[in-house]
Amino acid sequence: MRGQAMRIPRVVLAAPSSNAGKTSIATGLIAALTARGLTVSPHKVGPDYIDPGYHGLAAGRPGRNLDCWLTGDERIVPLFLHGARTPTTADVAVVEGVMGLFDGAAHPSVEPGYGSTAQVAAHLRAPVVLVVDAASQARSVAALVHGFATFDPSVRLGGVVLNRVGSDRHEAILREALGAAGVPVLGAVRRIEALHTPSRHLGLVPAAERSAEAVQTVRALAAAVEAGVDLDAVLRLARSAPDLPGDPWNPAAEVERTPGRPVVAVAGGPAFTFGYAENTELLTAAGAEVVTVDPLRDDALPEGTRALVVGGGFPEVHAGALSANSGLRTAIAALAEAGGPVAAECAGLLYLSRELDGKPMCGVLDTATAMHPRLTLGYRSAVARTDSVLAPAGTRVRGHEFHRTTAAPPAGGSPAWQWNVDGPEGFVSGSVHASYLHLNWAGSPTMAARFVAAAAHVEVLSAHR
Repeated sequence: MRGQAMRIPRVVLAAPSSNAGKTSIATGLIAALTARGLTVSPHKVGPDYIDPGYHGLAAGRPGRNLDCWLTGDERIVPLFLHGARTPTTADVAVVEGVMGLFDGAAHPSVEPGYGSTAQVAAHLRAPVVLVVDAASQARSVAALVHGFATFDPSVRLGGVVLNRVGSDRHEAILREALGAAGVPVLGAVRRIEALHTPSRHLGLVPAAERSAEAVQTVRALAAAVEAGVDLDAVLRLARSAPDLPGDPWNPAAEVERTPGRPVVAVAGGPAFTFGYAENTELLTAAGAEVVTVDPLRDDALPEGTRALVVGGGFPEVHAGALSANSGLRTAIAALAEAGGPVAAECAGLLYLSRELDGKPMCGVLDTATAMHPRLTLGYRSAVARTDSVLAPAGTRVRGHEFHRTTAAPPAGGSPAWQWNVDGPEGFVSGSVHASYLHLNWAGSPTMAARFVAAAAHVEVLSAHR
């Protein structure tokens, strides 16, 4: 593949702002194209974990993120190509944008628009379909679309999908107004309240928590898009994208492989739904045998477990059930006590704490955690403060923070990261690394290799044999 260009038909779905319904349209489009027998590769601009869950449910393969901040500009095309051919080469790729088309990272170290949907579309040389919430618009929609079509010449606006259209008359007015804008209308989707996806304190409820209900929602979204959007026109637009030069990202080329295949358990299930596919792929490439453990269902770690990764999610929603599973909590505490590497992000930190909202957790970290009314959200540029199973002190990484909880300073341990003048963040205690910082290890692949190498030196506890 090296030095060759790959032909991957592709289209980016963007919007003038958040809450225009692009997740619903993107998920419905992915599901509708999949129902036609096409293999669809789903992608999401930005760090969000929840939307890719719906994309993956619709496509039958993992939804993957494309985030300039987390992985670097230079990896956007390689990661896209990797996702588009894993596990098989896709017939078409659908990329859902983030926020408004030109909205980027709010961080002083980058220029305005960095990491925006427009920037990712430019990297991918992909045409853009603008999803417009037309619920409160008539002729003004033409001015809006004209502005987005002409604001940045590097962005190719290939069409518009009108969302939340009220009636046939409303649709006719919108189409007539857009006729002068020079951007084709690829579809119009009616307001369907029954398709509303439930939300809570951090956004949409993850698909993994809704199970059969989420499947029905995805099917209904597919039917709505099938009825309201010209799928053939969308496919023609996607196929107009030029060949994309570059090599697919290869996790095996990013890490040194540790022999012996140490077992690394990764928390999953409804309580821990946040994780990037590349992290698991890097662990496997580094030599680990990756297995899943569901803290809501499994009362012990998988046989032979030497290390544990607990990513993000909503443990606060499931705190009672997590606390009641004392068998697994005890096993995790024993693993950490024996020196087994444990890497925890956000929800994982809460689960490792002494208590969450007064309910006993694993007790690996001597800290109390609780829900908080304030949302903490944003990109972070961090420096490792302490040597750990993930990185040596001084390592610089880029991540993001997204939570409504607090963790009291522990009695012992050292800080994990530093990213502002307010003080250090996270905990390093022995073989445990816990922090609110979410990382895509594709941006720092040596973390996976270091973690697996540490796991290989751990004695398997008799309780796990």
